[in-house]
Amino acid sequence: MAKNDIDDVDSAILHALQEDARNMSSGDIAERAGTSGSTVRKRIQRLEDRSVIKGYRAEIDYQASGYPLRMLLFCTAPIPERGAIIDDILAIDGVVSVQELVTGEKNLLVTVIGENDDDVTPVAQELLDLGLTVADEVLVRSHKTTPFGGFKGDESSTTE
Repeated sequence: MAKNDIDDVDSAILHALQEDARNMSSGDIAERAGTSGSTVRKRIQRLEDRSVIKGYRAEIDYQASGYPLRMLLFCTAPIPERGAIIDDILAIDGVVSVQELVTGEKNLLVTVIGENDDDVTPVAQELLDLGLTVADEVLVRSHKTTPFGGFKGDESSTTE
């Protein structure tokens, strides 16, 4: 689905779901988008069918749940293998995300969560065992996110 396939109603839906997918009813979204609840439900289904919406996940505060250590591992993988190895990296206990980077020598960013250093050290060893080089390690103090503003648009003037 190309950007130009996302109209103002879709954008309003995406922004609302990013804000709070669990508590945002189709009626609430419809009010924001200036359309009907049934249109919102159909649009959500279409966005899911086209893999624009890939799922709905809980946002976990790892620190509050007993895992205060968040480590970013900048890794280097052979370019022909870096896309294929991502699922193997995600299978490592403690790894919560992998990002494929397209510029620079460090071409993978691996995020690891742990209770202490003893949880993170084995992850680095497993990455080495997969043939990666761990080029840099960064300890993260805090991590916050916000909905992408590009979907916000002018919600008051959207129509079907």
